[in-house]
Amino acid sequence: MATSKLKAIWNHPAGPKTIHFWAPTFKWAISIANVADFSKPPEKLSYPQQIAVTATGLIWSRYSLVIIPKNWNLFCVNIAMAGTGLYQLTRKLKHDYANTEAAAVKE
Repeated sequence: MATSKLKAIWNHPAGPKTIHFWAPTFKWAISIANVADFSKPPEKLSYPQQIAVTATGLIWSRYSLVIIPKNWNLFCVNIAMAGTGLYQLTRKLKHDYANTEAAAVKE
């Protein structure tokens, strides 16, 4: 039973014998790096970088569901990219605009 499932994964059109497996697998490094940056101060985050990560995640997660074969690894990594990018953008926006409003109120 386990052997047949492993064989099915190995021979899948988006399995480990194809680029359709390895490209999204290595793309996980971007999401992992973004998670590692959660501890980075918000002022050190980059709007262009996080917008690119978020947009890439959103665009390619849609694409991963319309191509044949459906690539669930690609879908999952892109949802993770969009999620981490949105979280980082939220942190940056809160830092930049909440601090600006607090400073304006004090003056």
